[in-house]
Amino acid sequence: MKIGFIGAGNMASAIVEGIVQKGFSQPEDIYLYDISAEKVQAFAEKVGAHALNDPQEVIKTVDTLILAVKPNVIKGVLLEAKDAILQNDPLIVSIAAGTSTEAIYDVFETDQPIRIVRVMPNMNAMVGEGAAAVCGNTSATKEDVATIIDLFNAVGKAWPLEEKYFSIFTAIAGSSPAYTFLFIDSIARAAVKNGLPKDIALEMATQAVLGSAETLAHSKENPWTLIDRVSSPGGTTVAGIVELEDNAFISTVIKGIDATIRKDEELGKK
Repeated sequence: MKIGFIGAGNMASAIVEGIVQKGFSQPEDIYLYDISAEKVQAFAEKVGAHALNDPQEVIKTVDTLILAVKPNVIKGVLLEAKDAILQNDPLIVSIAAGTSTEAIYDVFETDQPIRIVRVMPNMNAMVGEGAAAVCGNTSATKEDVATIIDLFNAVGKAWPLEEKYFSIFTAIAGSSPAYTFLFIDSIARAAVKNGLPKDIALEMATQAVLGSAETLAHSKENPWTLIDRVSSPGGTTVAGIVELEDNAFISTVIKGIDATIRKDEELGKK
């Protein structure tokens, strides 16, 4: 399978490196285009892929076309690529946030079936620990969706998900790395407040959160059971948990997720 990328930014680069390292695709089967010709040429040489100067040539060459562009430019990219896509019929994969498969299809103004798969990845794909939701339109086959799930499993973990749930996924996986970074920084700042240097505090807090995520990922128990394991009667952890809950920690996090979902739904309507 020949895979093409329009857009070769951080996310596209992470995907390319992941699928090559995991053996999902051979470098010579990957074709890249980006408006920054020098950047894409350098990256293509690094991984052994092809850098093309014309997005039309990418479309004519590949079986699967990944649109790794921002939501504010995807319509323009599709309009420019419209004729080549209709003629060559590649599987279209979009990672543009807030852009539905229906919105993508509508750009083509055709009755011709177009296979479209929408993916919502997150930034952790850049370290091979991404989380991605995948859905296809009515023209995309189960095999199409399964192939793209396998592709994104090369840079983390991917799940099939009905498109109506994508705003929720955006909140709990797409945006939540920012919330996690805020949590880690808050832990480190608390340590600084109590006398620990910021660099070592941040390193320690990061490792604690990383290890906690790994522990939960490899456990069959729910988070509250693990909380109880850390919490000795009358101990330090219980004191901290009670203080957090006195200040509505759980409900505040939920409100943040709710606000993210609402915003994503608003953007989708636009």
